[in-house]
Amino acid sequence: MNMSTGHQPVTIVMIEDDEGHARLIERNIRRAGISNEIKHFSDGTAALAFLFHSAKGPVANGPALILLDLNLPDMNGVDILARIKSEPQLKRTPVVVLTTTDDKVEIQRCYDLGCNVYITKPVNYESFADAIRQLGLFLSVIQVPEVET
Repeated sequence: MNMSTGHQPVTIVMIEDDEGHARLIERNIRRAGISNEIKHFSDGTAALAFLFHSAKGPVANGPALILLDLNLPDMNGVDILARIKSEPQLKRTPVVVLTTTDDKVEIQRCYDLGCNVYITKPVNYESFADAIRQLGLFLSVIQVPEVET
């Protein structure tokens, strides 16, 4: 399954500094049957550079789904979320927040800023797969791959 808007495939941007978690998340995405390209960044600086300034990034190049860890080595994920949601071209980009905290205040702040889904790590495979699928359906971006004849 390839998530896309119209005919443009959605790039999954994963901002996660823990390599183990990143591999687990990627494996879960693949197990959910989603074959989109995943761009992995281990810090906020590189991720923001890609999101806002890269010719391959979503501002210049179209749709993305962002998986955002809140605890990054160089900046707070909440600040990244706020920047994404304040950029007109990225405002409607779905953001899945992944974090180890289940602090109700932080969760509410993320939803207030516009995150679509908040998932507490360690990521439960079923809830994660469901969240990704729901986002795809919510955005009407999931397309059935064309069957070759």
